[in-house]
Amino acid sequence: MISFLKNPTRIVRKVDEVVTAWETLAPTATFAGMTLAEFRTAVEPSKAERIRTAELEAELSGAAGRRAQADLNTNEKLKLVVAAVKGDPAHGENSALYRAMGYIPLGERASGLTRKAAAAEAPVGNN
Repeated sequence: MISFLKNPTRIVRKVDEVVTAWETLAPTATFAGMTLAEFRTAVEPSKAERIRTAELEAELSGAAGRRAQADLNTNEKLKLVVAAVKGDPAHGENSALYRAMGYIPLGERASGLTRKAAAAEAPVGNN
């Protein structure tokens, strides 16, 4: 039996293949108690759900693009506000407001100076 769970698009190809063969070679035959028209009606919900799924995926993709653009705009506004707080004489980079916004005040920042650990002395070997 074909595993449709591993490759769901395979079922679409298989239905098309069965319908084409049925149409071509035995159009008036009845299989599993169904005519060709009844079979097409029976598999229509699967087709309709695939169409709806494709529409939703397209909608989701569009929404993700709009969200990404909105996030870029939001980030620009955030940068403007933070820069304004830093430059505001009543607040600035050392203010509680700046800290509450999630930034490290200027007076609390590390200097950036790092000291390398003293290298272990190389053992003196016999030459």
